[in-house]
Amino acid sequence: MATKTSRRHRSRSAAHPRRSSCAVACTLDLVGDRWSLLLVRDLLGGRKRFGELLAAPEAIPTNILAERLDRLEQQLLVRRIPYSSHPPRFEYELTSKGRELGRPVGAIAEWGLRHIAGTTRTLWPKLDPSER
Repeated sequence: MATKTSRRHRSRSAAHPRRSSCAVACTLDLVGDRWSLLLVRDLLGGRKRFGELLAAPEAIPTNILAERLDRLEQQLLVRRIPYSSHPPRFEYELTSKGRELGRPVGAIAEWGLRHIAGTTRTLWPKLDPSER
């Protein structure tokens, strides 16, 4: 019995490895890749279809977009909403957990505006003070 539990624990850790218990490291493990926060940025403006996300100026490849949306959905940051059954088509929106990333994404945008010449704000209007 102890062996089964140990094996089960190992396989769960292998699926979702943690580098440490540091909150920054663990958050980066979830959304710290090149594309995830850009998808969050785009979805902060509201529900979007795959093609709309694909049209972002950063030109995410279709296979990576599909994989990131699946991963964000598994992490309960994004929800898929069907809008066509033949063929199956979906819109994507942030969950409340995903919307909580709005403040950090906004902070990254503000930092970029202050420190990287020539950048522009390409996300939703400034957050309402009550959301800060």
